[in-house]
Amino acid sequence: MAISQYRWDEGKPATIQQHSIAKHEVLREYLVAYLQTLVVSPAQDVLTVTLVDGFAGGGIYIHEDTRELVLGSPFVFLEAAKEAQALVALGRNKPLHWNLDYFFVERNRSAHKLLASELTEHGYGDSVGKDIHLIHGTFEKNVEQIMGFVGQKSPRKGRSIFLLDQYGYAQVPTSQIRSIFQTLPTAEVILTFAVDAFINFASDSAATQRKLEKLDLPDVLKGRTFEDIKRNERDVRLYIQSCLYQGLVERCGAKFFTVFFIRTTGHGDYWLVHLSQHPRARDVMTTVHWNKNNHFIHYGGAGLDMFRALGYSTRDDQSFTGQNELGFCFDGAAGDATVNALVNQISPLVHARPDGISFGELFSSHCNSSPADSAKYRMALEQLVSYKEIVITSSTGARRLRASTIGGRDVLTTANQRVFSF
Repeated sequence: MAISQYRWDEGKPATIQQHSIAKHEVLREYLVAYLQTLVVSPAQDVLTVTLVDGFAGGGIYIHEDTRELVLGSPFVFLEAAKEAQALVALGRNKPLHWNLDYFFVERNRSAHKLLASELTEHGYGDSVGKDIHLIHGTFEKNVEQIMGFVGQKSPRKGRSIFLLDQYGYAQVPTSQIRSIFQTLPTAEVILTFAVDAFINFASDSAATQRKLEKLDLPDVLKGRTFEDIKRNERDVRLYIQSCLYQGLVERCGAKFFTVFFIRTTGHGDYWLVHLSQHPRARDVMTTVHWNKNNHFIHYGGAGLDMFRALGYSTRDDQSFTGQNELGFCFDGAAGDATVNALVNQISPLVHARPDGISFGELFSSHCNSSPADSAKYRMALEQLVSYKEIVITSSTGARRLRASTIGGRDVLTTANQRVFSF
């Protein structure tokens, strides 16, 4: 699959495909949901966040099929923040000051000029140069400046969200993302990676090695060659995807992540990768994937080792398994399969902890390897309680019987009496 940048003729919008609109829908829903979670107390006075679009485009597109005008990611940021503010204000007596800044970075001169024009056209002109910062240039050359701004604005946490919707796969080195997390403790990164385009390009040539070095993934194949993989592996694409997945998440340095395919008109060509340092952010993004199930798919399993089916095992010798399911589509059937798998897999984890384990620890320890959000963990736990397999106790000693009542600090222990059915 060839990767081409958007074409921005002077003053004219580029053409956008449906899978890119799907990315924007996910971004908007995630921002609306996650910004609300950052308001942790009715007494909170201010919320400080910086939102960065590293490949902002011209702000407006023409839909490839319908020919309708579609607003781009900068407006998704702006409108999602407005929606979150309105939802937080409902039922809140104390006003909350939203200390928001936006960085929109675009290297194409025509697109940069069009974005400035569209911001004015849509009523944001007075904010440009104040809380909306337009940068003409590449993200790679401006990321240090942006990180410096965020660090000064929010010295303790550096709360920020970076959207890096790159043209392909090689414009954002993993070393840059790792630097973001090292500099800004609560930053998040939403990254696109055209994995199929990389596989189509990749070979044992010097050109491929240069790409891998730019990505800071020089030994992503663990010493093997592409020729060796093509000659000896049953499913070459799955094997290379598995190596890339493992290398990408490890080199980026995030504690929590999701790596799922965006559905296109053909095979799942793009990964949408969410990287964060907190399980809450991971949970919100995973819930968005379930809500937007017509846009996303992964080729792994339903339980706590979903990437084994993709080909990379997170256990034992980390070997390639070669398994390949038809696709996990985040639909109702996938939801049932996920809860059923968790019922079988969580119980041994609790039995292995005689002193108990908190729900928060259980989720944060295993969420990266599962397509489940916390709601599905709780549904599985409710079933285990009903089977008298486990007991869930609050800090006050109250027993939790329903999924909706289970909190992060509640402790899971093995039930004293186990009921067997024959």
